[in-house]
Amino acid sequence: MPARAPDGLSTPVTESRPAKPAMIRQYELTEKIHAYDAKADTRLIDAAYVMAMQAHGNQRRDNGDPYFSHPVAVADILAGYRLDTASIATGLLHDVIEDTPIKLPEIEARFGKEIAGLVDGVTKLTRLELQSDRTKQAENFRKLVLAMSKDIRVLLVKLADRLHNMRTLHFVRNEDRRKRIANETMEIYAPLAERIGMDQVKTELQTLAFQQVDPEAYATIQARLNFLRGQGADVIDDVRQELAKVAREAGVETVEVQGREKSPWSIWEKMHRRNIAFEQLSDIMAFRVVVKTKADCYLALGAIHSAYPVIAGRFKDYISTPKSNGYQSLHTGVTLREPRNQKIEIQIRTQDMDDVALNGVASHWIYKTPDVRAGEKDVQRFRWVQDLLEILENSSAADEFLENTKLELYGDQVFCFTPKGQLIQLPSGATPVDFAYAVHSQVGDTCVGAKVNGRLLPLRHQLQNGDQVEIMTARGNTPSPQWERFVVTGKARARIRRFIHQEQREQARAAGRAELTKAFRQAGVDGSEKSLEPVLKAMKMTAADDLYVAVGNGNIAPKDVVHAAYPELRRTQAPPMMAPLLPRGGRSSTRLDNSMPVTGLVPGMAHSFAGCCHPVPGDNIVGIVTTGKGVTIHARDCQTLTGFAATPERFIDVDWNYEVVGKGGPDGKGIGHTARISVIAGNETAALANMTNAIARQDGAVANLKIVNRQQDFMETLIDIDVRDTVHLSKVIAGLRGAGGIKSVERTKA
Repeated sequence: MPARAPDGLSTPVTESRPAKPAMIRQYELTEKIHAYDAKADTRLIDAAYVMAMQAHGNQRRDNGDPYFSHPVAVADILAGYRLDTASIATGLLHDVIEDTPIKLPEIEARFGKEIAGLVDGVTKLTRLELQSDRTKQAENFRKLVLAMSKDIRVLLVKLADRLHNMRTLHFVRNEDRRKRIANETMEIYAPLAERIGMDQVKTELQTLAFQQVDPEAYATIQARLNFLRGQGADVIDDVRQELAKVAREAGVETVEVQGREKSPWSIWEKMHRRNIAFEQLSDIMAFRVVVKTKADCYLALGAIHSAYPVIAGRFKDYISTPKSNGYQSLHTGVTLREPRNQKIEIQIRTQDMDDVALNGVASHWIYKTPDVRAGEKDVQRFRWVQDLLEILENSSAADEFLENTKLELYGDQVFCFTPKGQLIQLPSGATPVDFAYAVHSQVGDTCVGAKVNGRLLPLRHQLQNGDQVEIMTARGNTPSPQWERFVVTGKARARIRRFIHQEQREQARAAGRAELTKAFRQAGVDGSEKSLEPVLKAMKMTAADDLYVAVGNGNIAPKDVVHAAYPELRRTQAPPMMAPLLPRGGRSSTRLDNSMPVTGLVPGMAHSFAGCCHPVPGDNIVGIVTTGKGVTIHARDCQTLTGFAATPERFIDVDWNYEVVGKGGPDGKGIGHTARISVIAGNETAALANMTNAIARQDGAVANLKIVNRQQDFMETLIDIDVRDTVHLSKVIAGLRGAGGIKSVERTKA
């Protein structure tokens, strides 16, 4: 059977890794497993080893090695993390179904349902990975979340598979393919490894991917690190001994003091995030002090802070407030004594904490003892998987799910508390709305306000470490579409978008039903749902509501529905005369109609400006053909446009007719266009007067004003303003920001 070209084959090897490490033999693998689990059923491993070797036969990898070397390497990685025999057998068999004649029933018959289920889960992901399209990548990730929600071992096998593929990626000849695999690793698999606490896997994946994504940057960072090593080869060893001595003098017995450099990717990422040069980094060197007890951690911290100047703002206590993946450690930054004067990062933890930090979920393997059920800590550790499942439920498309999930995987964390003391972990920049959805989806949906540390604050306020947050709810309240502009968690965004989609669908359903009722009445025929049954069948729809939505969105014309229900009417009615639509992207071949503010439409064509995005001259715009309403002009970044993605034929390229919008007003100042802004101001007596006066001073006209939220300390106002163009709007916004009592002003497209 011809060999499949696997999605990841061998990596640009790090300096310390041989290009072709020797393949572990069968007896060596079983001995490695017996070293940490004397009761392991290694007969299962032997059987899986033999089946995989025979099944893959003469298949070869891109580097010329037998293909069988890949599943053996995956099993070796899993054994290195001391996983159970079912996981390691899955590692050996994970490509058998995809690449050989052996099928799932045979695996189930020989190895049981547990291993067959794990192999099936990994196989389905591998099949999807063969697609390079982004939609397929998103669907792949959706499948991964579903599989690991049932058994987290699917993720562990998948990470081991990806790790070995990345170690051999440089043997893949196609550069585009190498970069695609590396980008996918950086965006999805490295964050997932971090989420389950497998720091070693995360760091190696990032380093290997970085070599492919940006080889020049990688080489630059590596050269700098090599130079530093040459300058201070003895620094790390000297500092290790010095830290051990400081701890010993304080009465703390250290198990180990380790010194290391930061990985090239973490250095590069920090340089970009902080916009600083390599020389300005203060923590290229990091040291880990491993002690015996939790109490010793704090004693060692006190001793180190007494011995060295502390770098302000660098202390973090992850022992009292662990990360969501179970990580615990004390972090601090200090400056070494003269003559070095170097800044270093120090982590202090126990041996158990160190094991969790390096190996994550694998260090507390709940499958090693099947009779012991997962405890509350295990459930909490995997709560993020449940959050991903909720995002999956609320996301309408695979791409949207992938986008929202990336929000959930990335970002530093802040730790906040409920009034009852429950710890809620959120990404940096999170708001009370994110907090509300983290507590419970229903709390988020009905949120109307928030108290942070006892003070009423806007829902867009960014939370800080240690904040106590009290969410105020109201029965019957629904999410505001404006929330989507400032929430940062995928869970919150997915839930808000789901509500918006439902609202849009309901509006389209009502509009479509009204249009159909009118069309049937004008034709003088019955328009009951019973008469629609042949239409639904012909158009392959399951329910009348789907038909109403399609008509309401303009995807189906009402008369087409009437003719589908009563074909005889098609022959008796003459086609109406109407001007042809311009081809997409075209311009009118006739003379420009000087009364129209946009170009690209047939002269006299009915048009209107969308109330969802309020475009004004200067915005990039696009037209959407709507049945019975002509063309609606939207801003090109309007989120409503995603609802028309399936019908690209309805899009028309349009632009502003600056001959009209720039000069056509009777006073020569141009025709007014309505823009919407959101203003947060102090709740003061003269607040509204300050707003309107500031707008008037910039020659703007208030068309509408609505107070959407009013609290003791502030009020939030939506204002529709008639302006000439985006330049005029910017002046109005600048004038408002300079007015007294105004906290923030921004343009809104909601």
